[in-house]
Amino acid sequence: MNYSVVIYVLGWIMDIEAACMMLPCLVSIIYGEKEGLGFLYVALGALIVGTLIVLHKPKDMKFYLKEGFVTTALSWIILSVIGALPYVLNGDIPNFTNALFETVSGFTTTGSTLLSDVEALSHASLFWRSFTHWIGGMGVLVFPLAILPMAGGSNMNLMKAESPGPSVGKLVPKVRDTAFYLYAIYFVMTVIEVVLLLFGGMNAFESLTISFGTAGTGGLSIWNDSIASCTVYQQWVIGVFMVLFGVNFTFYFLLISGRIKQAFKIEEVRIYFAIIIFAVVTIAINIYDKIGSIGGTIRHSFFQVGSIITTTGYGTMDFDQWPAYSKTVLVMLMFVGACAGSTGGGIKVSRFIVISKTVKKEIVSFLFPKSVKKIKMEDKVIGHETLRSINVYFMTYMMIFAFSLLLVSIENKDMTSNFTAVAATFNNIGPGLSQVGPTHTFEAYSTFSRYVFMFDMLAGRLELFPMLLLFSPSVWKRKKKVA
Repeated sequence: MNYSVVIYVLGWIMDIEAACMMLPCLVSIIYGEKEGLGFLYVALGALIVGTLIVLHKPKDMKFYLKEGFVTTALSWIILSVIGALPYVLNGDIPNFTNALFETVSGFTTTGSTLLSDVEALSHASLFWRSFTHWIGGMGVLVFPLAILPMAGGSNMNLMKAESPGPSVGKLVPKVRDTAFYLYAIYFVMTVIEVVLLLFGGMNAFESLTISFGTAGTGGLSIWNDSIASCTVYQQWVIGVFMVLFGVNFTFYFLLISGRIKQAFKIEEVRIYFAIIIFAVVTIAINIYDKIGSIGGTIRHSFFQVGSIITTTGYGTMDFDQWPAYSKTVLVMLMFVGACAGSTGGGIKVSRFIVISKTVKKEIVSFLFPKSVKKIKMEDKVIGHETLRSINVYFMTYMMIFAFSLLLVSIENKDMTSNFTAVAATFNNIGPGLSQVGPTHTFEAYSTFSRYVFMFDMLAGRLELFPMLLLFSPSVWKRKKKVA
């Protein structure tokens, strides 16, 4: 383990978070609130410590996948701990565990909350809750990748550890340029949504915070009723952009590059939209009697499907009151998730495509034992290593899910609440059903369960293994020097 370079990157992360905290300080000044002082004090402390660390640049800046995974996991933990402190200092969320829960939920773009009255928070805290979504949506290490000169394949190892999906590729030859293009697309799409919401009647604060939650597919709203009080136009804008941010960003890069045919050949994107259309149509038919109008039915169906499959978690109404079929579809979409390479969570559409093709291949092999059939996506053969990693991911996913469900069931709450609470946090969704439904919070669960949920949020956002590696003793052994 190259400890020096890991600590060096963590120093940069602290400096970047300190810079980000200047924004809620500015918001506090604009609204004349004293709560911004909490952010200022924490930012200064993080800046001092981070600067002292980065002043001592390691001689060896190269590190491998193990260091990349550890650095990623520790970065998200440190970001969450530091990001929670202002809530405690300014009194908005005085309990540290609750403040940490909100911050982890923010950075991991989960959107689960313990707060029943979010409108009681200061503007600075509301802004920070939403802004953590935007930071975590693209990944807290993507920005440093664009500015830190790392040796060899070190940048790629960081990106592999943090990026959602079964495989990570470069949009352009240099990883730093890839990081730049990703953030450029992310930023421009966010700005477009902000402008459209401003045009639709929201003020600057509302349009920024809601867009941050949409772009990061997070879902922590600044209103107690989530998005229900928004106008029809605003709900459509938010709904459409939730779906757009759930698309693999490679699709947008290809469109911008003029490779339109190649962009629409991405199988995952086509299946992603097919799933959305199927879910919207069938749920609309199922809930029509409850809504009463065609326009309202389509809007609510589209919004909730888009919100759940992209793991955003915003809500226009209490879908926990919908018929069993509609709730079942939404729970299934929690696990499917968005596309790989997007800001969405969940298992990812691409993994389900590969697993489906694997099952089909096995059925064919039973019928025709001598046949040789390779699994392909976009006319490219999927390598054995990718197939193995997807299978291992699914097994690990199920074990963590089952163990988490077992732990939270100790509190003896109903199965629906426990199951959907774990599903909502592990897949970075936000709301579940029953006691953790759209009109409820997670405050009914104990401190122990809240830490289980926090681990699930981080593990789900980081594709499981970076968090699991922290518990492996062999990871922490120093590399032996060759004489």
